[in-house]
Amino acid sequence: MMRMMSLWRRASLALLLGYCVLLSSCAFPGMVETDAQLPLVKTANQQPSLPPASLPKDEGAHNYLTEWWYYTGHLDGEQGKHYGFELVIFQSLRSDLPPLYTAHFAISDLSRQRFAYDQRSIMIPVEKSKTQGIHASVGDWTIQGFNGHDHLQAAMKEYAIKLDLSSMKPPALHNGNGLITYGLGGFSYYYSRTRMSVRGTLTDHGQPLQVSGQAWMDHQWGNFLTLGSSGWDWYSLQLSNGADIMIYFIRDDKGNVISTYAGYIGNQGQDRVIPAQAVKNTVLEHWTSPTTGITYPSGWRVMIQDLGLDLTIRPLLKDQELVTTRTTGKTYWEGAVEIEGRQDKQNLTGQGYIELTGYLK
Repeated sequence: MMRMMSLWRRASLALLLGYCVLLSSCAFPGMVETDAQLPLVKTANQQPSLPPASLPKDEGAHNYLTEWWYYTGHLDGEQGKHYGFELVIFQSLRSDLPPLYTAHFAISDLSRQRFAYDQRSIMIPVEKSKTQGIHASVGDWTIQGFNGHDHLQAAMKEYAIKLDLSSMKPPALHNGNGLITYGLGGFSYYYSRTRMSVRGTLTDHGQPLQVSGQAWMDHQWGNFLTLGSSGWDWYSLQLSNGADIMIYFIRDDKGNVISTYAGYIGNQGQDRVIPAQAVKNTVLEHWTSPTTGITYPSGWRVMIQDLGLDLTIRPLLKDQELVTTRTTGKTYWEGAVEIEGRQDKQNLTGQGYIELTGYLK
């Protein structure tokens, strides 16, 4: 029996390695990777003949090329400790191969000024869940939820989380119906829960701490292909007046911004798309990774003329870089940030997360 299990594991590992080699060495479009999160959206109205996103029916897994459930957030713990966290599970379907699942888990330990992360991949045949909601897992890293009430669990060497999340606003269906198109790249369903309350346990170096805070969740799926030569800067911002903002700037392979999106979600959940020309973004500082030698922006001033907003955004920890070559072959910066600024004459503070991809030495 043990020999049979050993042979099965070897065969599974060989199949998984072969799958990863196929995807990476052949530059297979649509490989599960973090910097595939926001492909360039065509500005022309090219809506496919597909139904709009419907929740909670569409919270679970779909039979499409690419899908992910993405959570980031801020946590306050006992003894005055503060943390940021990221947990994401990707699902990739290709041909008749079993689904490939990839996961990243990161903790920004702001009290220690330390960043830790881990990564996993697994390829297993999974039957579609007969129950509603989210049921995604890579080993014992799990995301479960229904109708805006989610549970996250993950552990690495020095940190672990068991968190319960509840949505404080209606979900934001991007483009009004949660359906966007990438022209020849395909289509994507995309919605966000921009403000979720969080309670649970974070284990820090063996010490369980009760924590609470706020999180942001993205769920995206569809038959779309990734753009490997470009990158983007993605902002999720939660302001003290109850409003949330999502912004991304997509860059070409020369670093030029070729597309801008800004969405403003009011304190009652009303969603408004901001014209790209109203958004001005200025990089204030840079940081160079001692691990990879990559230089990233590390401080921003964001002005949105139509909203009277002037925000200064700074990372709470300089080094929040993930080198995920074992699972996605990619390196990116994703980290907790703090916000200060004004809207018209009102002073604002806030917190958020920023993702930076496509930066090279």
